[in-house]
Amino acid sequence: MTLRERGNRIARVGTVVTALALLGLAGVYVRAIVYTPVEAAQGAAQKIFYVHVPSAWAGLMAFVITGLLSILYLWLKDRRLDLAAAASAEVGVAFSAIILTTGPIWGKPIWGTWWTWDARLTSTLFLFLLFVGYIVLRGVLTDPGIRGRFSAVIGIMALFLVPFIHLTVYLFRTLHPAPIVLKPSRPSLPGDMLTTLMLSVGVFTVLYTGLLMLRYALGLLREAREEELADAS
Repeated sequence: MTLRERGNRIARVGTVVTALALLGLAGVYVRAIVYTPVEAAQGAAQKIFYVHVPSAWAGLMAFVITGLLSILYLWLKDRRLDLAAAASAEVGVAFSAIILTTGPIWGKPIWGTWWTWDARLTSTLFLFLLFVGYIVLRGVLTDPGIRGRFSAVIGIMALFLVPFIHLTVYLFRTLHPAPIVLKPSRPSLPGDMLTTLMLSVGVFTVLYTGLLMLRYALGLLREAREEELADAS
């Protein structure tokens, strides 16, 4: 199978997976808005929870996968690993933009401010900007080997930042609430809310997979085009 054929095949599968995820997303938010109870203290604003938390899960998962693929790339020198890491990073940036948009929308009616420079918010913004720089760097560097190595270093650095972001609510005083699902004791969410959240997390995971496949396929097709142009010349 040629590089172009592989890219087209992955793109077709990625399109189907993404479409199914978007349909699932629509169903989840019908459930969230219509059938999930309104939280007593926060009111309707709490409904953003079902977008904000799953997007955070998907975004941080994307960056973790970028870091792991970057380690494998430096070890194995396989160009496909670099392309997959870059694809995951770009999808992660998209989900991070959702995090940084929905967070202030949720926070304004609850905290009384759109933004506060506490540890969780600041470190998440830093991670987002780090990967924006990652994408810019890849656009500037033309040599595939140098681009892959430099990108891998940033991806590995970010891999260690992800657990720090999770721990910020325990290490620092912050307005951001502590986790209510992953805490050691029993989750404090009512059953209906927890079910909706888990469904949304699952759908966002499938959406990440579909978008990753589409972006990776695009990278393969670009590689195929560059090889064809090189052969033609």
